[in-house]
Amino acid sequence: MSKDIENATLGGGCFWCLEAVFKELEGVIGVVSGYSGGKVENPDYEAVCSGITGHAEVVQVSFDSSMISYRELLNVFFTIHDPTTLNRQGNDSGTQYRSVIFYHSAEQQAVAEEMIATLSAEGVWGQPIVTEVLPAPIFYPAEDYHRDYFSRHAEQPYCRVVVAPKVAKLRAKFAAKLKRR
Repeated sequence: MSKDIENATLGGGCFWCLEAVFKELEGVIGVVSGYSGGKVENPDYEAVCSGITGHAEVVQVSFDSSMISYRELLNVFFTIHDPTTLNRQGNDSGTQYRSVIFYHSAEQQAVAEEMIATLSAEGVWGQPIVTEVLPAPIFYPAEDYHRDYFSRHAEQPYCRVVVAPKVAKLRAKFAAKLKRR
């Protein structure tokens, strides 16, 4: 593995949204939906959705930091979800939908904390940012049927109403960072 390959583990609502967005970015090698931050080993979707496991729905993003920086990934992260709503994104509510950054190094922790401080000082959101910044715990990949969910189910109502606008926002705001097709 190249020294420039890193992982970012991020939770900001439904992992289908995050996966659909991050997989479009140049420098992103892979995006896997999954669960982190809970107290149960090998959780499944139903248990996580019940809220009893304590896990967040997250994506683990593998990226080439020589092509896209961790700061750039976090800039996208803070653009496509609302970091001011505790345990909620839109109609999705529960601790599994919390805003969380699970850092993999002291450098990632510093970047995340600095970015939150800057966004807070600038009043970008108008409300306090509630995003947690925590050391990366065990990551459990989600079941296969969650992988590439948006690309396989773009016409499904949730995808049209919730995921597609986030992808459109990414494409509009970060066009220069998108993979060439």
